[in-house]
Amino acid sequence: MSTPAESKTAVAPVLKGIVNERESQLRLVTSVRLRWMAVLGQLAAVALIRLYYGFPFNIGNCLILIAMSAWLNVFLSIRYPARYRLSTSLAFGLLVYDVLQLAGLLYFTGGIQNPFSVLLVAPVTVAAATQPMRYTFILGAIVIAAGGLLISFHDPLPWYEGLRFELPRDYKIGSLTALVASMIFMAFYTWRLNKEARQMSAALAATDLVLASEQRLHALDGLAAAAAHELGTPLSTITLVAKELEHELGPESRFREDLQLLHSQAKRCREILQKLTRKPGEQDPMHASITTVELLEEASAAHRNSGKRIIISAHPLPGLDDTAREEPIGYRRPGVIYGLGNLIENAVSFAASEVHLSARWNVAQVMVTIIDDGQGFKPEMMDTIGEPYVTSRRYEEKGDRGHSGLGLGLFIAKTLLERSGATVTFSNQPSPRSGAVIQIAWPRSAFELPQGTFDWPGARARRANTV
Repeated sequence: MSTPAESKTAVAPVLKGIVNERESQLRLVTSVRLRWMAVLGQLAAVALIRLYYGFPFNIGNCLILIAMSAWLNVFLSIRYPARYRLSTSLAFGLLVYDVLQLAGLLYFTGGIQNPFSVLLVAPVTVAAATQPMRYTFILGAIVIAAGGLLISFHDPLPWYEGLRFELPRDYKIGSLTALVASMIFMAFYTWRLNKEARQMSAALAATDLVLASEQRLHALDGLAAAAAHELGTPLSTITLVAKELEHELGPESRFREDLQLLHSQAKRCREILQKLTRKPGEQDPMHASITTVELLEEASAAHRNSGKRIIISAHPLPGLDDTAREEPIGYRRPGVIYGLGNLIENAVSFAASEVHLSARWNVAQVMVTIIDDGQGFKPEMMDTIGEPYVTSRRYEEKGDRGHSGLGLGLFIAKTLLERSGATVTFSNQPSPRSGAVIQIAWPRSAFELPQGTFDWPGARARRANTV
């Protein structure tokens, strides 16, 4: 089975590009649809102001600007397929056009005092969700510059004939300030939501990569079964030939012992191949099952030579009867072993000298606890530990270059263990002790094999030897 460190090494290059600043994620169909919505909204506003209220304003120039957006959409729809994903530069250029087109409409309809000036926030919000951060900053600067110009340079606001509506300059500056504050809030909020969604998607992809790696290892069982089937015929031939030679040469032949040895070894090979061809439900319980001690030993085996002492203990909680005191024997699950190995690796990497691994159980639960004597989890990170891209409490302090630094280790381990029915909690040791405490608890019914599975020779002795 691959170790957590090996899987991290394989996953890190795949996810490196996701963590870094991304390219444009804006599709042409999205850009075109948003612009059609803007065109229809602008036409409706112009018609309402002119036809219903009868306010005088430069309607010709406004219609020209609206028609430009409509023709741009027609050109883009003809030039590119609907599912085309815009390049960063083209998407940014279209968003700049949207800002300038809206600023032009505002210029002919009262400038910053027009209530629809708040729509300048929309292109920046779209940029925050789909463009690299530097382009969002540039677009925001363009919006601020356009808003500043619209304070002083604009046509009168459409109003009742014979009356001029003009807000004080300080009020206009206040409106621009409110616009900028809204733009910053909306852009940051949208960017943050988009980033978290991408990180969660990437983290789940990393988990799938790990599971796929484990599944490929289990696929070797199928290859072994196929090999066993193919080897069955030549082994039968060897057994038959050995028997015939032994019969022809007679009991006095000096080759008799060699032929008997050949026959016995061929028979042994056939027995081994029969084990390989068993169905999953017919697997040897000694290999399909695992005690809590064996689970901890197998998960920590790769870290025995780390220079840190690993102490393993297992015993029942007090007050149990003889049946409940017996050590639980569970399914051998690669995901569980990998998840525990990942948590143990994290503890070993940042322990001062030793890591304690303990298994406890009662009638209802099986609990595994991992305790190290390091610095423990930072208090400000306690609520987010186990989420994707929340780096370990100690990676930054120690500068461990052996890790990918993506903050996915605990997330992957927690996800794999929770899929097995476990609950994973993170805490620190109570003062004056220091160190992190990770507890994994399964319902005993979810961890333990059915009682009938324990009826193989030596099962109880196996339990007695491991506790």
